Amino acid sequence: MAAFHFELVSPEKLLFSGSVDSVVVPGSEGEFTVLAQHAPTMAVLRVGVVKVDAGDGKLSQLFVGGGFADISAKGLTILAEKAIPVEELTAARFDADILTSEKEAASAITDEARRLANEKVGQLRDVRATLGL
Repeated sequence: MAAFHFELVSPEKLLFSGSVDSVVVPGSEGEFTVLAQHAPTMAVLRVGVVKVDAGDGKLSQLFVGGGFADISAKGLTILAEKAIPVEELTAARFDADILTSEKEAASAITDEARRLANEKVGQLRDVRATLGL
């Protein structure tokens, strides 16, 4: 399989940079897989898990709390609002994020802000259940 360059960056640090065979991305319209020579695309991310196949037989998983994916001739770059390796996630961390989003929904001034915060709560609960935390 042809490889391409992938980087995942959060405000805190660079979490991944290297050559990969494929990346499954949690887009706002649904998951999609990026392979070498993918069409140029810009996508909004939802809360979810990025699955990275570096071609070494190991699948890396990184939790993202939203952001953007930019696919270009140079490869894939994900700019995540928040990103954490899945193995570092805990139920307590999810509980804190869910509580924060619930407070954002309760204090939202507009219906759209309330809808987005409630959507994030649902996404966090779904990912937590999927990961068995």
